[in-house]
Amino acid sequence: MINSKKISLVVPCYNEEAGLAGLFKNDLSYIDEIIVVDNNCTDNTIKIAESYGCRVVQEKVKGYGAAYKKGFKNVLNEIVVAIDGDNTYPVAEIKRLVGILIERNLDFISASRLGNGRPATMKKINYLGNFILTKMMKFLFSRSIEDSQSGMWVFKKQILKKIKPTSNGMAFSQEIKIEVLKNKYKFAEVRIPYRERLGDVKLNRWADGVKNLAWLFYKRFF
Repeated sequence: MINSKKISLVVPCYNEEAGLAGLFKNDLSYIDEIIVVDNNCTDNTIKIAESYGCRVVQEKVKGYGAAYKKGFKNVLNEIVVAIDGDNTYPVAEIKRLVGILIERNLDFISASRLGNGRPATMKKINYLGNFILTKMMKFLFSRSIEDSQSGMWVFKKQILKKIKPTSNGMAFSQEIKIEVLKNKYKFAEVRIPYRERLGDVKLNRWADGVKNLAWLFYKRFF
Protein backbone atom coordinates (compact mmCIF):
# COMPACT_ATOMS: atom_id res chain seq x y z
CA MET A 1 0.00 0.00 0.00
CA ILE A 2 1.20 3.50 -0.91
CA ASN A 3 -0.61 6.65 0.28
CA SER A 4 -3.54 4.48 1.40
CA LYS A 5 -3.88 3.03 -2.11
CA LYS A 6 -3.76 -0.75 -2.46
CA ILE A 7 -1.64 -2.10 -5.28
CA SER A 8 -1.82 -5.17 -7.51
CA LEU A 9 1.28 -6.30 -9.42
CA VAL A 10 0.66 -8.36 -12.57
CA VAL A 11 3.51 -10.39 -14.05
CA PRO A 12 2.97 -12.42 -17.26
CA CYS A 13 5.29 -15.42 -17.45
CA TYR A 14 6.36 -17.98 -20.00
CA ASN A 15 9.36 -19.84 -18.56
CA GLU A 16 10.81 -16.91 -16.59
CA GLU A 17 12.38 -18.77 -13.65
CA ALA A 18 15.64 -16.80 -13.85
CA GLY A 19 14.00 -13.40 -14.18
CA LEU A 20 11.28 -14.04 -11.62
CA ALA A 21 13.78 -15.16 -9.00
CA GLY A 22 15.66 -11.89 -9.53
CA LEU A 23 12.49 -9.84 -9.41
CA PHE A 24 11.59 -11.23 -5.97
CA LYS A 25 14.95 -10.16 -4.53
CA ASN A 26 13.50 -6.65 -4.42
CA ASP A 27 11.43 -5.23 -1.57
CA LEU A 28 7.80 -5.88 -2.50
CA SER A 29 6.35 -5.54 0.99
CA TYR A 30 4.24 -2.54 -0.09
CA ILE A 31 2.54 -4.58 -2.83
CA ASP A 32 -0.82 -5.90 -1.62
CA GLU A 33 -1.30 -8.54 -4.31
CA ILE A 34 1.04 -10.20 -6.80
CA ILE A 35 -0.57 -12.05 -9.70
CA VAL A 36 1.67 -14.27 -11.81
CA VAL A 37 0.07 -15.37 -15.06
CA ASP A 38 1.13 -18.87 -16.07
CA ASN A 39 1.22 -18.75 -19.87
CA ASN A 40 2.06 -22.45 -20.34
CA CYS A 41 5.28 -22.48 -18.29
CA THR A 42 7.28 -25.72 -18.32
CA ASP A 43 10.14 -24.70 -16.01
CA ASN A 44 10.16 -23.74 -12.31
CA THR A 45 8.49 -20.35 -12.77
CA ILE A 46 5.29 -21.30 -10.98
CA LYS A 47 7.06 -23.04 -8.10
CA ILE A 48 9.06 -19.86 -7.54
CA ALA A 49 5.93 -17.71 -7.70
CA GLU A 50 4.06 -19.90 -5.23
CA SER A 51 7.03 -19.96 -2.86
CA TYR A 52 6.72 -16.16 -2.60
CA GLY A 53 2.99 -16.30 -1.95
CA CYS A 54 1.87 -15.06 -5.36
CA ARG A 55 -1.58 -15.75 -6.73
CA VAL A 56 -1.13 -17.80 -9.88
CA VAL A 57 -3.70 -17.70 -12.66
CA GLN A 58 -3.47 -19.75 -15.84
CA GLU A 59 -3.90 -18.60 -19.41
CA LYS A 60 -3.74 -21.39 -21.98
CA VAL A 61 -3.92 -19.06 -24.98
CA LYS A 62 -0.30 -18.35 -25.80
CA GLY A 63 0.81 -14.76 -26.04
CA TYR A 64 1.89 -11.65 -24.18
CA GLY A 65 -1.45 -9.93 -24.61
CA ALA A 66 -3.49 -12.99 -23.70
CA ALA A 67 -1.53 -13.33 -20.45
CA TYR A 68 -1.99 -9.69 -19.53
CA LYS A 69 -5.71 -9.72 -20.27
CA LYS A 70 -6.18 -12.71 -17.97
CA GLY A 71 -4.12 -11.05 -15.26
CA PHE A 72 -6.03 -7.77 -15.48
CA LYS A 73 -9.35 -9.58 -15.15
CA ASN A 74 -8.18 -10.91 -11.79
CA VAL A 75 -6.83 -7.78 -10.10
CA LEU A 76 -8.52 -6.74 -6.85
CA ASN A 77 -6.93 -3.39 -6.05
CA GLU A 78 -7.35 0.17 -7.29
CA ILE A 79 -3.83 0.65 -8.67
CA VAL A 80 -2.32 -1.86 -11.09
CA VAL A 81 1.37 -2.28 -11.87
CA ALA A 82 2.30 -4.34 -14.93
CA ILE A 83 5.85 -5.57 -15.40
CA ASP A 84 7.54 -8.28 -17.47
CA GLY A 85 8.80 -11.38 -15.68
CA ASP A 86 12.32 -11.19 -17.15
CA ASN A 87 13.50 -8.63 -14.54
CA THR A 88 14.62 -6.09 -17.14
CA TYR A 89 12.44 -3.36 -15.67
CA PRO A 90 13.50 -1.81 -12.34
CA VAL A 91 11.13 -2.99 -9.61
CA ALA A 92 12.67 -0.37 -7.32
CA GLU A 93 11.02 2.31 -9.50
CA ILE A 94 7.47 1.11 -8.76
CA LYS A 95 7.11 3.25 -5.64
CA ARG A 96 8.21 6.36 -7.50
CA LEU A 97 5.86 5.69 -10.42
CA VAL A 98 2.88 5.02 -8.16
CA GLY A 99 3.69 8.20 -6.26
CA ILE A 100 3.70 10.21 -9.50
CA LEU A 101 0.40 8.63 -10.60
CA ILE A 102 -1.24 9.65 -7.32
CA GLU A 103 0.39 13.08 -6.98
CA ARG A 104 -0.44 14.16 -10.54
CA ASN A 105 -3.82 12.40 -10.56
CA LEU A 106 -2.90 10.48 -13.71
CA ASP A 107 -4.76 7.49 -15.09
CA PHE A 108 -1.86 5.70 -16.81
CA ILE A 109 1.93 5.87 -16.69
CA SER A 110 4.12 4.12 -19.22
CA ALA A 111 7.75 3.73 -18.18
CA SER A 112 10.14 4.88 -20.91
CA ARG A 113 13.51 3.21 -21.40
CA LEU A 114 14.61 5.59 -24.14
CA GLY A 115 14.94 9.00 -22.54
CA ASN A 116 18.64 9.23 -23.36
CA GLY A 117 18.71 7.23 -26.57
CA ARG A 118 19.50 3.53 -26.72
CA PRO A 119 20.31 1.99 -23.31
CA ALA A 120 23.57 0.03 -23.30
CA THR A 121 21.58 -3.05 -22.24
CA MET A 122 19.26 -2.86 -25.28
CA LYS A 123 20.41 -4.52 -28.49
CA LYS A 124 20.70 -2.23 -31.51
CA ILE A 125 18.19 -4.28 -33.51
CA ASN A 126 15.63 -3.98 -30.70
CA TYR A 127 16.20 -0.24 -30.48
CA LEU A 128 15.78 0.15 -34.25
CA GLY A 129 12.56 -1.87 -34.23
CA ASN A 130 11.18 0.17 -31.36
CA PHE A 131 12.13 3.40 -33.14
CA ILE A 132 10.32 2.36 -36.33
CA LEU A 133 7.18 1.19 -34.52
CA THR A 134 7.08 4.33 -32.36
CA LYS A 135 7.37 6.61 -35.41
CA MET A 136 4.72 4.62 -37.27
CA MET A 137 2.40 4.81 -34.28
CA LYS A 138 2.80 8.60 -34.26
CA PHE A 139 2.13 8.77 -38.01
CA LEU A 140 -0.98 6.55 -37.96
CA PHE A 141 -2.57 7.71 -34.73
CA SER A 142 -1.16 11.23 -34.28
CA ARG A 143 0.09 10.21 -30.86
CA SER A 144 3.60 11.18 -29.80
CA ILE A 145 5.13 8.53 -27.53
CA GLU A 146 8.79 8.10 -26.63
CA ASP A 147 8.78 4.32 -26.05
CA SER A 148 5.78 2.63 -27.67
CA GLN A 149 6.99 -0.88 -26.83
CA SER A 150 7.57 -0.39 -23.10
CA GLY A 151 6.28 -3.25 -20.96
CA MET A 152 6.11 -1.48 -17.59
CA TRP A 153 2.92 0.41 -16.76
CA VAL A 154 1.18 1.81 -13.69
CA PHE A 155 -2.50 2.68 -13.93
CA LYS A 156 -5.85 2.98 -12.20
CA LYS A 157 -7.91 -0.20 -12.35
CA GLN A 158 -11.01 1.77 -13.30
CA ILE A 159 -9.73 2.39 -16.84
CA LEU A 160 -10.09 -1.33 -17.61
CA LYS A 161 -13.86 -0.81 -17.77
CA LYS A 162 -13.47 1.29 -20.90
CA ILE A 163 -10.30 0.34 -22.76
CA LYS A 164 -10.66 -2.76 -24.93
CA PRO A 165 -7.30 -4.07 -26.19
CA THR A 166 -7.77 -7.11 -28.41
CA SER A 167 -4.25 -8.29 -29.28
CA ASN A 168 -3.10 -11.58 -27.78
CA GLY A 169 0.49 -11.05 -28.87
CA MET A 170 3.33 -8.56 -28.45
CA ALA A 171 1.25 -5.81 -30.10
CA PHE A 172 -0.68 -5.58 -26.83
CA SER A 173 2.05 -3.29 -25.48
CA GLN A 174 1.41 -0.61 -28.07
CA GLU A 175 -2.34 -1.24 -28.20
CA ILE A 176 -2.97 -0.56 -24.52
CA LYS A 177 -1.31 2.85 -24.89
CA ILE A 178 -3.38 3.65 -27.99
CA GLU A 179 -6.56 2.67 -26.13
CA VAL A 180 -5.65 4.86 -23.16
CA LEU A 181 -4.94 7.88 -25.38
CA LYS A 182 -7.96 7.28 -27.60
CA ASN A 183 -10.22 7.35 -24.55
CA LYS A 184 -8.59 10.60 -23.40
CA TYR A 185 -7.29 9.28 -20.10
CA LYS A 186 -4.56 11.26 -18.35
CA PHE A 187 -1.37 9.69 -19.71
CA ALA A 188 2.30 10.31 -19.02
CA GLU A 189 5.65 8.69 -19.75
CA VAL A 190 8.24 8.56 -16.98
CA ARG A 191 11.85 7.65 -17.73
CA ILE A 192 13.47 4.66 -16.05
CA PRO A 193 16.75 2.69 -16.23
CA TYR A 194 16.70 -0.62 -18.07
CA ARG A 195 18.60 -3.89 -17.53
CA GLU A 196 19.58 -6.81 -19.69
CA ARG A 197 17.04 -9.61 -19.47
CA LEU A 198 17.62 -12.82 -17.52
CA GLY A 199 16.73 -16.15 -19.11
CA ASP A 200 16.05 -17.08 -22.72
CA VAL A 201 14.78 -14.48 -25.18
CA LYS A 202 11.15 -15.22 -26.14
CA LEU A 203 10.85 -12.41 -28.68
CA ASN A 204 11.25 -13.32 -32.35
CA ARG A 205 12.60 -9.92 -33.33
CA TRP A 206 11.86 -9.92 -37.06
CA ALA A 207 8.60 -11.87 -36.98
CA ASP A 208 7.18 -9.98 -34.00
CA GLY A 209 8.34 -6.66 -35.40
CA VAL A 210 6.55 -7.27 -38.71
CA LYS A 211 3.44 -8.47 -36.88
CA ASN A 212 3.42 -5.37 -34.69
CA LEU A 213 3.80 -3.12 -37.73
CA ALA A 214 0.99 -4.91 -39.58
CA TRP A 215 -1.17 -4.71 -36.48
CA LEU A 216 -0.77 -0.92 -36.33
CA PHE A 217 -2.23 -0.63 -39.83
CA TYR A 218 -5.02 -3.06 -38.95
CA LYS A 219 -5.88 -1.13 -35.78
CA ARG A 220 -5.94 2.15 -37.70
CA PHE A 221 -7.96 1.16 -40.74
CA PHE A 222 -10.18 -1.78 -39.75
